[in-house]
Amino acid sequence: MTRKLFVIMLSLAFAAVLYAQNSKPLTVTGFLIDNACEDSAKDASRAKGHSTSCALMDNCAKSGFSVVTEDNKRYKLSEKGEGMASELLKNTKTTKGVKVTAEGNYNGSELDVTKLTEVTEKSN
Repeated sequence: MTRKLFVIMLSLAFAAVLYAQNSKPLTVTGFLIDNACEDSAKDASRAKGHSTSCALMDNCAKSGFSVVTEDNKRYKLSEKGEGMASELLKNTKTTKGVKVTAEGNYNGSELDVTKLTEVTEKSN
């Protein structure tokens, strides 16, 4: 029994090391959109015009969030990042096309966000 437990723990530790090795630091700027609406989007223009009120609707918010870049790359946010995105959407004054910069570690399928900030255009 002890041997089996040791093998299982060793396997889990090895899997964690492999996961950590595959994550790369990444900073990306794009538009915040809920995954329900993003799944039906053909390109970044949907995210650019996506309303904050839609993203905060119950079904949309429960689907999670992604950042879509100008060149149509999608970065699905981790659970922690989704919480940050939800708070940002609740507190922004922007009504459509919330542009953000997300920093974190990307494992190829999900961005584990450490910092999420809104990008606001400065007017002269």
